[in-house]
This record gives sequence, C-alpha cells and structure tokens, in this order.
Amino acid sequence: MELQKLLSKIKPLDDAAMVKARQRQTELAKPPGSLGRLEDLSVQLAGISGNVHNSVKRQHLLVFAADNGVVEEGVSSAPQSVTLSQTVNLTRAKTGASTLCKHFGCGITVCDVGVNADIREPKVLNRKIAYGTGNIAKGPAMTRDQALTALMTGAELARSIDADVYGIGEMGIGNTTTSSAVLAVLLDADVEAVTGRGGGITDASFLKKKNVIRQAIGINNPDKTDVIDVIAKVGGFDLAAMCGAFLGCAAMRKPVVIDGFISAVAALCAYRLCPEAVGYFVPSHASYEIGYQLAMDAMGLEPLFLLGMRLGEGSGCPLAFQILDAACAIINSMATFDEA
Repeated sequence: MELQKLLSKIKPLDDAAMVKARQRQTELAKPPGSLGRLEDLSVQLAGISGNVHNSVKRQHLLVFAADNGVVEEGVSSAPQSVTLSQTVNLTRAKTGASTLCKHFGCGITVCDVGVNADIREPKVLNRKIAYGTGNIAKGPAMTRDQALTALMTGAELARSIDADVYGIGEMGIGNTTTSSAVLAVLLDADVEAVTGRGGGITDASFLKKKNVIRQAIGINNPDKTDVIDVIAKVGGFDLAAMCGAFLGCAAMRKPVVIDGFISAVAALCAYRLCPEAVGYFVPSHASYEIGYQLAMDAMGLEPLFLLGMRLGEGSGCPLAFQILDAACAIINSMATFDEA
C-alpha cells in the first residue's frame, strides 16, 4: 500500500547530530540558552539533516485548494466562489500569503485538489480529485479511496519540489468547519471546545456551524482511531492533501512549517498516522482559532510567535522561514569566545 510505503520512510531525528548541535550552542559567545527558541530550532534542524550546520535559504510554500460541500449549510461568511478567485490570486502575489512570499523571496506552489470550478490559470496545478466534497451534514465528505488519493497527491507534490524548508497552507471556503469536525473526532473533544468563528460569521451562523458539526459527526460516525476514515467522513480534500504533504516532507527529512488552525489539524492527522513525523514539524504563529492550541498540545508543540493572525493560506510560513534562517545564522556564523 502506498501510504504504508510513505510512512515507512519516516525515520527518527538524528540524536548524535542533535547532541553536537547542543554542544556547539553551549560553546558560543553567549550565556547558555540566551537565544531561546533559536537554539532549539538549530538543534532540531541538526536532528532533521544529520548535520550541525544547515541552510534554509530555499523556502517554499505549498497551498492546497478545495471546496467543501458543507457551505450549503450556511456555515461560512464568504460565498464558495471566493475559493476559486483566491486560488488564482495566490499565484499573482495578490493575497496575504503570496504577498509575503514575494516579499521574502519564497517559492509558492498552488495546487487544486478539489475546487468546485474549472481553473484556467496555468500556474495553478490541476490535481483535482472531485469538484468539491460532499456535504458532511448529510453524508461523507468523500470515499476512503479519494482520501488516500488526496493524501498521496500532497506527499508527491512535496517530493517533487526541491527546497530546504517547506510550509503548508490552504484555500477553501468552509474548511474551518471540516477541520473542527476532524479535530473534535481525533481528540474526542466537545464541538464547543474546538470550533471558532472562522472567517467572521454572525452569532446565528456560529451556532449553526457548531450544530452542523455535531450533526456531521453523528451522521457519519467516523472511527477516531482511523485517521483516513475521519478525513474521508468529515474532512476535506485540502486537509487530506496537506496531511500528505507533511508526511512527504518528513519522509524526505526536510523541515516543514505549520501555518494556522487548518494546517495544524492536518499536521495532527499526519502525527497520528506516524508519530515520528512530528520531529520535522515547525509551528509558526499561534492561530486565533480556538481549536489551534488543542492541536498543538496533542503534538507537544508550541508556536513560535503570537501576532493575532487568523488568515490561513500559509501566511505564517514565510515569517517562520525567516526565524529558521536566523537560527541557522546563529549556529553557523556566531563565534565561540576562543574563536572571537
């Protein structure tokens, strides 16, 4: 099975390289631990690559776009057509994430895995599995085979792009609803505890959103011990592909940055499929969405920064790339007292 082959390629971090990196950090001309998370990141990068000295100059954001049938239930503030327009705009440096990529010189690839429209923009990769998912309030989002296809599509796309560090983002109206449903099932958590307002819905729509998620979980009865079943029944094509991309990066021994809430839920799915993969994950910002911290806690991760962000798209990834670059600069270029 393709998925099992992928999972078998994900290996633990290199402990010996991490010991050497920690030792190097203690020798640099500074009080031990005084650069905080920058030191931790340099050690993590050493564990990922097997080398004390690393570079993350080649930075690339992968954005997976798809529509979600649950928007029929009135759970989103924006119409479904926004998925199409923003998917195209992502290729033109016209959105938040793509503007930041252009500013910092990061690569970006936008991949259609389930937008409910034909996209004629050649810069958008066409890996469409279907024209949107089913409405999870009435039945499953997709078949198990479609979920596996989406997952492997994400993994293959990650492996097709040569970069030092990757970020995983999304575009899809309604995907905070599907992600909240997946998170509620995986964590066996109350819907109230994991569901936020997403793009800024009214009080009435927010109440409806939570009721729709409860209805979707009740109707579909996903198996919380089977990640693929959960994604297939209450998830989205974007979420499945993102999960695969996280696994693909880990299989390549490359660091991969988590964006906000939806990206964090996809990372959690990847973690549940292969706990070793979490060593390759780097959180970016603390999402404004209520379920984000629960997903982080479940993986034992802490975000790097708090800016009140909740845009999605992968907008936190270009910022986190710069922090990783700074971590490399410290261990690569800072001198010890003797060297200085």
